[in-house]
Amino acid sequence: MIQNVLVLGAGSAGLIAAISVKRKIPQLNVRVVRSPDIGVIGVGEGTTPNFPKHMFDYLGISRRYFYAAAQPTWKIGIRFLWGPREKFFYTFSLQLDSHWAEMARPIGYYCDEDFGYADLPAALMAHDKVFARQPNSAPDIQPWHGFHVENRKLVDVLETIARDVGVEIIDGKVSGAERGDKGISAVFLEDGRKLEADFFVDSSGFRSELIGRTFEEPFISFDRSLFCDRAVVGGWARSDEPILPYTTAETMDAGWSWQIEHEHFVNRGYVYASQAISDDEAEAEFRRKNPKVPSTRVVKFRSGRYRHSWVDNVVAIGNSGGFVEPLEATALMVVCSQSQTLVDFLLHSGLSPTPTMRKLYNEMVAMMWDEIRDFLAVHYRANTRLDTPFWRHCREDTDVSSIEPLLEFYKENGPTGFARHLIPSTGSNFGIEGFLVMLVGNRVPYKAKYHPTPAEWEVWKRRRSELAAQARAGLDIKEALAYVRHPEWQWFGDSAR
Repeated sequence: MIQNVLVLGAGSAGLIAAISVKRKIPQLNVRVVRSPDIGVIGVGEGTTPNFPKHMFDYLGISRRYFYAAAQPTWKIGIRFLWGPREKFFYTFSLQLDSHWAEMARPIGYYCDEDFGYADLPAALMAHDKVFARQPNSAPDIQPWHGFHVENRKLVDVLETIARDVGVEIIDGKVSGAERGDKGISAVFLEDGRKLEADFFVDSSGFRSELIGRTFEEPFISFDRSLFCDRAVVGGWARSDEPILPYTTAETMDAGWSWQIEHEHFVNRGYVYASQAISDDEAEAEFRRKNPKVPSTRVVKFRSGRYRHSWVDNVVAIGNSGGFVEPLEATALMVVCSQSQTLVDFLLHSGLSPTPTMRKLYNEMVAMMWDEIRDFLAVHYRANTRLDTPFWRHCREDTDVSSIEPLLEFYKENGPTGFARHLIPSTGSNFGIEGFLVMLVGNRVPYKAKYHPTPAEWEVWKRRRSELAAQARAGLDIKEALAYVRHPEWQWFGDSAR
């Protein structure tokens, strides 16, 4: 039976895993090794809605404390400067996989020309607003939001929470591991200390200290589907720019550029393929579009996953088990999902997980990573915005074989929710909504065109006009932050910390 858990790595992944295990299984002794070699990447962090749900609903962390300490801004979707449209919005609610009662078909069939106001979040994004107003003018904060948060601030907050729930944090540099009958029995620190445990969480980042280095688990590359392997990162102090309620993903010559909106800082990065452009050329292109950037740095990465995330008594959570580029901000989504699944498995097994449980966990995590790969691959395969060598290569050679049946179904039948039955993973993080937004957003052609009646067009125009009016009257991020920071603001059911 597991009694002592040791987490390698005190970044966001290791701390979220440690807090999750300790909060839900308080009888466990949980320690975290904070190594100077396993540092914080330090870029702006975007999340999906499962992050606030994990923090506030699952872990019971105080919203008031988190907002005050981490200083996040809200993210209600992604603005894509992508494909043949001027732009399109991917929101965290249902746009296309929904059906208005007055309309004969799902909403996707009415969006060939424009779906900028297909739901309230899209309308809000079009007006740079984050929430609608309640009758008392306060923000109507809905669950369809994630966050933009500075990684350093997030890690500091998580460290405080970890200590509060009883996690011990040990400073030291890991120099090796000792293997035993059940896997790893201890790790060694450079100063000679030996840290024993029954169970280990490898959150050592790209170093992958235990899963990669000690166990030498095979790495499955996604390089047939995702060609980018570097990012040039920069940003600048915010001046008079509005704080936008979304991440921007902008097509570049050999990849794409993100913009993440913090309250006092604008974070930018150019994700690119080193085979298509040199580091110097990428930086030059990046600076042409971002003249305010004072300095830059290059981050190298590889997209893929280890064959198994859980080997013997070691489970990898975070970049130590897999990584893909940040096109859909999936990093913390995966960490939260893995942490919850691990806790469920440990509890269900009475802290004595069986080999078949490890096998099922590995299959679930592999399916999650593979679906993320497939979803990102569609972004590249469908983008016709530029005709550079890189983008021609993406359109011709991106491997989407795992979801070819879904794409063929779409090309024949259009944006129907029936395509959800062709998503390989039953626990999809994006649902058919995500795939439809990318296909319709990029105007991927389909045969089964629908011709709405004049009455339907009138309903369509009226509903979109109503959503636009509601959005125009909404609050921007500065206004909404002023409300939630007011001493009299109350979060319903909030915990003390």
